[in-house]
Amino acid sequence: MSLKRIQDAVTGKKMICPTCKKPVQKFEKYAETIDAVRDGFNIQEIDSHSSRVTLICNNDGCDWKERTEYWENYIDE
Repeated sequence: MSLKRIQDAVTGKKMICPTCKKPVQKFEKYAETIDAVRDGFNIQEIDSHSSRVTLICNNDGCDWKERTEYWENYIDE
């Protein structure tokens, strides 16, 4: 689901670069992440599901690149 949303945002020019304010041109290194914390004493279980991607602006004169799991913050809907 996240990969499809990222692809749609990049191809639809809705993923915006924070530096030059133009659409991000591409992305790479997409990964789904699952973090789990188990505490045997208090029996606390924390599962975190997210996705991480490297966004690359690639517009003329802008070399912004960021590896983030907060990619949704760059989508201008």
